[in-house]
Amino acid sequence: MSESDSQQQIAVVLPDGSELEVDADATVEDCAYEIGPGLGSDTIAGKLDGDLVAKEEPAYDGAELEIITDQSDEYLRVMRHSAAHCLAQAVERLYDAEEVKLAIGPPTDEGFYYDFDNLDVDEEDLADLESEMEEIIEEDYEIEREEVSIEDAEQRLADEPYKLELLEELAEEDETVTFYSQGEWEDLCAGPHVDSTGEIGAIELLEIAGAYWRGDEDNTMQTRIYGTAFEDESDLEDFLERKQEAEKRDHRRIGNEMDLFSIQDVTGPGLPLYHPAGKTVLKELEDFVETLNKEAGYDYVETPHVFKTDLWHRSGHYENYQDDMFIFDVGDDEFGLKPMNCPGHAAIFQDHSWSYRDLPIRYAENGKVYRKEQRGELSGLSRVWAFTIDDGHLFIRPDQIKREVEEIMDMITDVLETFDLDYEMALATRPEKSVGSDEIWERAEEQLESVLEAHGHEYEIEEGDGAFYGPKIDFAFEDAIGRSWDGPTVQLDFNMPERFDLNYVGEDNEEHRPVMIHRALYGSYERFFMMLIEHYEGRFPLWLAPEQVRVLPISDANLGYAHRVANEFDDFRVEVDGRDSTLERKIRAAHDDRVPYQIIVGDNEEEDGNISVRDRFEDQEYDVEIEDFRAHLEAERDEQRTEPDFLQD
Repeated sequence: MSESDSQQQIAVVLPDGSELEVDADATVEDCAYEIGPGLGSDTIAGKLDGDLVAKEEPAYDGAELEIITDQSDEYLRVMRHSAAHCLAQAVERLYDAEEVKLAIGPPTDEGFYYDFDNLDVDEEDLADLESEMEEIIEEDYEIEREEVSIEDAEQRLADEPYKLELLEELAEEDETVTFYSQGEWEDLCAGPHVDSTGEIGAIELLEIAGAYWRGDEDNTMQTRIYGTAFEDESDLEDFLERKQEAEKRDHRRIGNEMDLFSIQDVTGPGLPLYHPAGKTVLKELEDFVETLNKEAGYDYVETPHVFKTDLWHRSGHYENYQDDMFIFDVGDDEFGLKPMNCPGHAAIFQDHSWSYRDLPIRYAENGKVYRKEQRGELSGLSRVWAFTIDDGHLFIRPDQIKREVEEIMDMITDVLETFDLDYEMALATRPEKSVGSDEIWERAEEQLESVLEAHGHEYEIEEGDGAFYGPKIDFAFEDAIGRSWDGPTVQLDFNMPERFDLNYVGEDNEEHRPVMIHRALYGSYERFFMMLIEHYEGRFPLWLAPEQVRVLPISDANLGYAHRVANEFDDFRVEVDGRDSTLERKIRAAHDDRVPYQIIVGDNEEEDGNISVRDRFEDQEYDVEIEDFRAHLEAERDEQRTEPDFLQD
């Protein structure tokens, strides 16, 4: 091949690691045809270095290329993006297109949405919009991509202020942009999309919500319409059933019914108040982790809620996390509510002189932190301004990394298995916004990967998802209805010890830099608590239940005996329902309150000195000896069972 020929060729890397040489001006689709004509004709889109792109996108030398067809995992995302365009087209058909202003309409993990300004709709209007979308799909419009100049785009979008704002930003990087059209309708969009509206499968519009333009509460509140799309009706029906189950388990509804927590306007958004029942559950979670920490040699410390920003400058949080912090002035000094506990722990370590024999030093703290999420993104306990991390920070010698990471991972698996949660692991690598040298990051990532490999753990690589100061191993677990949640983490940090100039004296009598490990066994109490509420649907295992046993006297005449029985279980959380009500109503109330066990006492039980026991699954056993039932409760609590089996023994 001559030099001039080689300059007209580029090489892309295929998923199997092989290289494919193509013309320098080849698109993703052209590359697919080079692999094979069948693949070329099936191409919907592509991925270049992990980014989902249109099939018309030019490839480039050295790019990692993946072809997307209707058999690919990403196909659903492409189809949902096209469904979002159908929604916007339907809106402009049914409402005044000159008055309604388009914002953005991306796909999501569960469907899609589109944001509109100056659109007055409510839930009752969704059926008409959905019918119009189905008509657009039935008409099977070809979805056409067009590349236009910035000047042409400005003319097309003259009446769309939000699109013009986006165009202004795009113009800083490119001289052209792309539009997608279907029938009479077009939109400024990078794509990718399916070839025609007829390829969009089953759709459903789900709800209407308010959303600030670009997530900024200082901007206009727009109307957001959520929907979903699947390839066929059966997949859609499965999704809707799961969604209905998720709504039934919504922690906000159950939290209100069980009086666990509240978030009130008068106290502020994203600032949960834990009521006695909710704090009881949290305290059990705290005690469980405290037991694990003590067994693993952690010492508890405490740091304040606020620090001078000098600390955040030193740690790197100010430059990398400032937008997510609550910052304020006190006199001539600037302070910030802490978004993380680690700088405080580093400051404590720095306050002492250490020998290599002292390490590892392990600090633990149930530390309250504050992060300034956008108001529109706040949601129950899942996303809040104030939350508590079951934090741990270790300061270790480099030769202790493997052992300490392994022990932390053992602690995490103990926690997840206690709640009978299936989990997956992922290695999260350096994000774009980070501190530290390439060499430090490579060394840290290699250390974590070696631990995972040495123990044969299956894991995925999450490119760019690490903390700004170091890579991490993340655990994601699955709840009772198959949803995945982010939770525990272990993070390796070579950067903060440098920034804080942390040292210990080695065996050679020279100063050495420790390695810092960040770890959390739950992640945050708020999100883990939220997940448990929904996972158990409020029916907590005995050891976690806010109220473990309720004693129900059949009549007022049995009230004294009911209290004497309750006293026999004084090491459990027991209440006596002494209301003037029927037994049936008392049983129903205990069931609705999700109390694990009910003890029923009447004349027969009082005369024989025993009890009747009913569980929340509505099974009942009579003539139970008090000592036998207490022994069962102790065994169930101590074994931390997730399902009581007393009545099935």
